[in-house]
Amino acid sequence: MSRPVSRVLTLLELLQAGGTRTVAELADRLGVGERTVRRYVDHLVDLDIPVESVRGRYGGYRLGPGHRMPPLMLTDDEALAVLLGLVAGRRTGITAAAGTAGETAAAKVRRVLPERLRRRLDSVLDSLTFTASPGGTAAPETAVLLPIADAVRHHRPVSIRYTASGGRRSERTLYPYGLVAHSGRWYVTGRDLSVGEDRTFRLDRVADARVLPGSFEPPDGHDPAERVLTTLATAPYRHEVTLRVQGTAEQIRARLPGSVATVTEAPPASVTEADPETGAATSTGAGTGTDIGHWSRVEIRAERLDWLPGVLASLDLPFVVERPDELRDLVAALAGRLMDAAQHRA
Repeated sequence: MSRPVSRVLTLLELLQAGGTRTVAELADRLGVGERTVRRYVDHLVDLDIPVESVRGRYGGYRLGPGHRMPPLMLTDDEALAVLLGLVAGRRTGITAAAGTAGETAAAKVRRVLPERLRRRLDSVLDSLTFTASPGGTAAPETAVLLPIADAVRHHRPVSIRYTASGGRRSERTLYPYGLVAHSGRWYVTGRDLSVGEDRTFRLDRVADARVLPGSFEPPDGHDPAERVLTTLATAPYRHEVTLRVQGTAEQIRARLPGSVATVTEAPPASVTEADPETGAATSTGAGTGTDIGHWSRVEIRAERLDWLPGVLASLDLPFVVERPDELRDLVAALAGRLMDAAQHRA
């Protein structure tokens, strides 16, 4: 590559790093005079790359938004970060909303890499394995995702055409509070004006989204991620399970995350003690006597119960099954099998 062309590409790489670069700074980095820097900038403009001139004491040049993406100059580390990000995004479903765009983007990046770097990156990708199997993904249309994201950011109402899980179709007006990506699916939470309640919608079930005139003020303290997890944990299933577990919410959620169970932590109880002088029984009161630990109420909705006894055993915390009776029987059966295994000798 000739030196002028190489320096023009280096100039582009410097501008792509962001911010405004003075002519003196660019001249120093390129090892040329300031007039040459201006000539290189003209070359980039001739290639339809949107280089803007900034006037004033701290003026210089910066890369502005254009009608198309200019050529990218990536270092080895940046190229690796882009490709690994695309691979991980497809694996977790976070880039599923782009459809096949992630795969075509990765292919384009690989195609323009130098052979030396491409071989090194292929070595990383070929040797990379994941500890978990890829989950199923349900990708929303870009024409749905982008308008809703714009409505969330600017607090604008949005009209959506939605198909519920049972197949019923409806058109709704929504005040969208936030977007949430969870387990390969995308959700939007917000106020459904047709029913006057906060609701959660899966984006892959939205056929059309239109931003409407007007604005709204989101409620204080609303947590879209917490809303989605609570919605998933309280969705109607075959079994409704209620437990009391001696432990904090943090301990319980290590095995029963928010998308599986709702946990309500009660204040710590205390032991009733005898007065040493009168012998009368006296309650010490919470926090003033012998603390016997937190007891939390746990509610789970599940289609099957066979997976729960093992999870409850893994908590390694005392628990009481309030309902259903079928779960008590399954826990007792697991306890019997564990006892038999413990007593077995080779």
